[in-house]
Amino acid sequence: MYIDSTYLIFVLPAVILSLVAQYMVKSRFATYSKVASKRGVTGAQAASLLLRANGITDVQVHHISGSLTDNYNPSTKILNLSDSTYSSTSIAAIGVAAHETGHAIQHNVGYGPLALRSTLVPAANIGSRFGPAMAILGIMFGASSQSSAGIWQLVTNLGLLLFAAAVAFYIVTLPVEFDASHRALKILKETNTLDSEELSGARKVLWAAAMTYVASALSAIGNLIRLVILSNRRNRR
Repeated sequence: MYIDSTYLIFVLPAVILSLVAQYMVKSRFATYSKVASKRGVTGAQAASLLLRANGITDVQVHHISGSLTDNYNPSTKILNLSDSTYSSTSIAAIGVAAHETGHAIQHNVGYGPLALRSTLVPAANIGSRFGPAMAILGIMFGASSQSSAGIWQLVTNLGLLLFAAAVAFYIVTLPVEFDASHRALKILKETNTLDSEELSGARKVLWAAAMTYVASALSAIGNLIRLVILSNRRNRR
């Protein structure tokens, strides 16, 4: 679709925020990945320690390749830590490991938004992949073919509905990620894994990471609003 006022208003600010957030994550992780924790525990050791401190014994900590590809899989109960986290003793690595442990704790206590996000994954995958394309095709061909406008409007509406499912996933992700970081910082303090000065560094890393999720949600919402506006414009012609 062409760039117009709807793109400038609803999409471009989120794109800029996303670029800024990505820069902040890389910058802060690079900074605090050079600062070793005083206790000298690795990311993997910190994750295991925090899991035990919360009475969780059925979650495995695995090593995966990549940088900042860390994740927790609730279906397999595996906490995956990347090359930049697993064996590192840095404040950044411990903060990231603790964040993923926060997701394991959410799963263990039945945190509602995490369960909701898991149920939205299939619809979100389909919606993000096919929804925008279907909506755009419906708008374009509906405007150029009056005889089949009704069919193309149906395609547009279906695309918008699918994309809305993806947007819902992005929105539900926000409380999940912020809560995981909150839990991470809390248990790092309670277990004395990091002291107050080190916690400040971990907090900066996790806050920057959280902003990438905010930017993704705003971008998805902005794109959905833009497609709805363009669809309505076509219908008024």
